[in-house]
Amino acid sequence: MAVAIAPPTEKLITGDELYRMPGLGPCELIDGRIVPMSPTNVTRAIIEMRIAAALENFARAHQAGKVLVGEAGLFTRRDPDRVRVVDALFISNERYGQRKKKQGYLDVAPELVVEVLSPDDTMVEVTQKLREYFAIGVKLAWVIDSEAETVFAYRSLTDIREFKEGDVLPGDDVLPGFEVAVRSLFEE
Repeated sequence: MAVAIAPPTEKLITGDELYRMPGLGPCELIDGRIVPMSPTNVTRAIIEMRIAAALENFARAHQAGKVLVGEAGLFTRRDPDRVRVVDALFISNERYGQRKKKQGYLDVAPELVVEVLSPDDTMVEVTQKLREYFAIGVKLAWVIDSEAETVFAYRSLTDIREFKEGDVLPGDDVLPGFEVAVRSLFEE
């Protein structure tokens, strides 16, 4: 008579454990499991730099807060932990001061997140990320589609505006007075 042996229980890791694991390369933590990601391509990197530079210039000039780039890690859930990679984000000085930990991933919701679409991103994946961002208190999300040269500004999953080549992308009430020409994000 054969005896069935149960498979070993999978050990989930925390965001803090992920932070202390050097050399993993680009990845996210989804419910305690590491999910590898492709490195950023050149087109995305240029767009990320341009939007981040515009945000940084505005934030510094107005002493409004911090701009984070470089695939910044952001907790969107705890126990099991979920750490999302954000292409760029803006967080006010007030929210930044509410961080529980000075090291590791951001554990306070920024006001604005920026996602630059990859060729392999699906709308299901993007919608899930947006759902998580709004659930933790993000007020505005810009989803940038480099192929269509379009920026979609989300206030929620149902409040969406589209900005194209001749438009100016506003900061709304998150960054009052901020504007960037959509065309400038995609120029060669």
